[in-house]
This record gives sequence, structure tokens and C-alpha cells, in this order.
Amino acid sequence: MVVQIPISVAVLVRDGLVLLVHRHPSRRWYPDCWSFSAGGHVESGELPHQAVSRECLEELGVHVHDPVPIPMTVSDPALDMHAFLVTRWDGEPVNAAPEEHDDLRWFRPP
Repeated sequence: MVVQIPISVAVLVRDGLVLLVHRHPSRRWYPDCWSFSAGGHVESGELPHQAVSRECLEELGVHVHDPVPIPMTVSDPALDMHAFLVTRWDGEPVNAAPEEHDDLRWFRPP
């Protein structure tokens, strides 16, 4: 049996655009690829929505409001993914974690 790692990710959406971050090439997991805005491990004693709020503050410098759970399927059986749609936040997203991401951009979904 695989012990799953709980992960929370945020999908920030504004004016029909989705914010993606480019994972730094030196990252151990999924290096040099674009991913949803902010995310990371759910810490002990933390709920997934609390983790996504914390990660958005740490990685993007924004305070999110009312993250809404959305379904997300991943092919990695070691991950227990929790995704959240975020459409309201305070502040302007910036790369507050340059050791994790080397770029962030708004994209129009295909």
C-alpha cells in the first residue's frame, strides 16, 4: 500500500485567465514545468483549504478568500491532491518564492 502525501493546490482565475507558475529547474519534483499557481504539502493538523491559503500567501503574497474545492485527478498514486478554485484575493500575485518558481504568468485556457 502506498502512503499518500496530501497536497493542496490553488487555481487562481481572473478575467478568464489562469495564473500558472514555472517550477524552478532545481526542484526535485516536477522541475522545469508549468503548474497551478501555488501549492504544497498539507501540514500536520492543517486542513487542505488552510494549506492552500497558507501556500498562496507564502508563494504569491496574496490572501485568498473562499477557496472552492474542485475535482482534480493525477496519475501519481503517491499524491492525495486537493485543488481549489480561487477567484477572490487581496494583493497582486508576485513570485514570493523564487527558490520554488522562476516565473509566473497569466494564461488563457485552451
